[in-house]
Amino acid sequence: MKLLLDHVVERMHDVGIREGRVLMARDALQMASYLRRGRVDWVSETGAGAVLLQERAKAETLVLSERNGIRRYRTIYLARRDSEVKSLDDLRGRRIAFQNRTSTSAYYIPAMELLAHHIPLEVLGSLGDQPGPDTAGFLFARTERNIATWVHKGLVDVGAVSNLDWANPQHIPEFFRRDLVILRESQDVPRGIEVVRRDLDPVVRQRLLVAIGKDPAGDSPPELVKQNQRFFDLEERDRRDLQWLRSGVARVSAEIE
Repeated sequence: MKLLLDHVVERMHDVGIREGRVLMARDALQMASYLRRGRVDWVSETGAGAVLLQERAKAETLVLSERNGIRRYRTIYLARRDSEVKSLDDLRGRRIAFQNRTSTSAYYIPAMELLAHHIPLEVLGSLGDQPGPDTAGFLFARTERNIATWVHKGLVDVGAVSNLDWANPQHIPEFFRRDLVILRESQDVPRGIEVVRRDLDPVVRQRLLVAIGKDPAGDSPPELVKQNQRFFDLEERDRRDLQWLRSGVARVSAEIE
């Protein structure tokens, strides 16, 4: 992030931008506050995070971005190969592991899809808690490795991770994968979304687009491509995906949080 910021600042001196710094927030609520107060101009987010900032701070989508060369990703639901759970409908009265409350692929999307399957969700206090017979209980495992471990050990029935985590042996080791099966895969969604505060000076906003290579005539600069930093305009498919996320995130917020 710092390398990208330095690249951008170097190209914005003539619009009054002389320096920049990376400001971290503990969650979307704090980042929304930063945007509303003008402490942050530009945020790099995942799909659900961008939607939350649009709702809470009226942030505006600038462009889509790759993360480590990946433009789109999806949720994968994992279960033990010998599990009685064969589909999402079997999760009533059982437990699912999510990553944390900010994860698009390992919280918001699976929660959205379970609610769409008319399966109410309830948060569990510990691995020893049991959900009601008509609900699915969920816990936050914090890391992808923990999610896979909990599923592998039978501590939960299903785990939700991204397809990128499934393909990464550091997150899900091969000796786990042999005992796991994929129950379902969600639709793809954009991996990264760049948003800006709504009252950002239009001149600065346009120069930002030029700096990252998304002026009307430009491609991503070679130095950013080398860092796997490329940016893309939204296509119709992306707009549909973000609307799907927007509706789902609103439902999760209303029915679970």
